[in-house]
Amino acid sequence: MSDAPRVLAACGMPFEAAIADGPGVVGVVGPGPWRVAQRLHAMLDSAAPWAGIISFGCAGGLDPDLVCGDCVVATGVLTPDGLIATDPDWSRALLDRLPGARPGLLAGVDAPVATAAAKAALWRDTGAAAADMETHAAALAARCHGLPFAACRVVLDPAWRGVPAAALAGLDEGGIWTGAWAVLRSLAGAPGQVASLCALAGDAWVARRALLRVRARLGPALGRYLALSSLP
Repeated sequence: MSDAPRVLAACGMPFEAAIADGPGVVGVVGPGPWRVAQRLHAMLDSAAPWAGIISFGCAGGLDPDLVCGDCVVATGVLTPDGLIATDPDWSRALLDRLPGARPGLLAGVDAPVATAAAKAALWRDTGAAAADMETHAAALAARCHGLPFAACRVVLDPAWRGVPAAALAGLDEGGIWTGAWAVLRSLAGAPGQVASLCALAGDAWVARRALLRVRARLGPALGRYLALSSLP
């Protein structure tokens, strides 16, 4: 069993990887496209057999019909190199296990889409249902290594919800947490952000619980299930 192909799950945050991990599934944490790409390529260049890559975690909503906790199974991913279609067998397998999920495009972004206006513009320009910072890197890595790819993301902040500056103040350019002082300084300079920050925290709680439900529906044998779904 140790030689059986496993699935890599590309995630943005450690809690997402902890949810994704299981028999046959190995979580790879960014955050952000550069870190997750580097870590994926390092693992894919090893001698271990890999069945494919799934992007798993949270995303920012672009389609105004999506609410916090809604699940999107990607039909394709918009990358700097153009549209990359997901593996149809893997995507169908995910949708079979997730009857409430929404099939649609995901937009890969290199930085958070922080305002409602920016989300509306991206939705208008691309038609993507949601956006995140790891899926496009994972799609490009899968294409480079000739592996099946799929993506399953839960909406955290819906299209009408902006991300307050204080929520981003403690992150570096790659999305790594650098400390609370920058957040406190941002709040001190603009205390009106407190309500928005609390709303975002509530969204994060709802999205995490939704992601746990999604993972439970996909089942403990997700890695084997996806690997078998692409066999002729």
